[in-house]
Amino acid sequence: MKLYLLRHAEAVEHGDPRYQEVERPLTPKGIQRTKLLAHGLRRMEMSFDAILSSPLARARETAEIVARGLRRQGNKPALTDHLSPSGSMEKLVRELNGIRPVPQSVLLVGHEPYLSGFISLLCTGGPGLALAFKKGALCRLDVDLPSCGKCATLEWLLPPRLFGSKPPKRSSNK
Repeated sequence: MKLYLLRHAEAVEHGDPRYQEVERPLTPKGIQRTKLLAHGLRRMEMSFDAILSSPLARARETAEIVARGLRRQGNKPALTDHLSPSGSMEKLVRELNGIRPVPQSVLLVGHEPYLSGFISLLCTGGPGLALAFKKGALCRLDVDLPSCGKCATLEWLLPPRLFGSKPPKRSSNK
């Protein structure tokens, strides 16, 4: 299985009195960068059999923008508390193993430091892998069978700036 992990895009600052922590939305810059990411993924002809997201607004919005950008047929991302900052990695592994039919590619959208910890668990069996997982970064793991131990290989970790350029304008030649 190809397991993709996406940290939510830039959100309104922590502590902003207008929002409770779980309701902090993406900023306009975060929305734009996520649209560019989705455009880049579509150009690379990437698709996901399942998209799971933390229910917190900033992650959910990121997942929804990617799903729309990939023109995912009517399927909204599934929300799971196991991707929230206080989620259970063990329960997330069980949820991944319960997806039927068995997926070839899954996108997980969540938060730091949870995602780095999850990557470390799958790649090394413990918490020792140091990663710089910026907002909007995308990681791909090759996973044999998800388990709470060493079961994955880190294939790549792309910083958000790789998707930061605007897509080329389409010519209107007729």
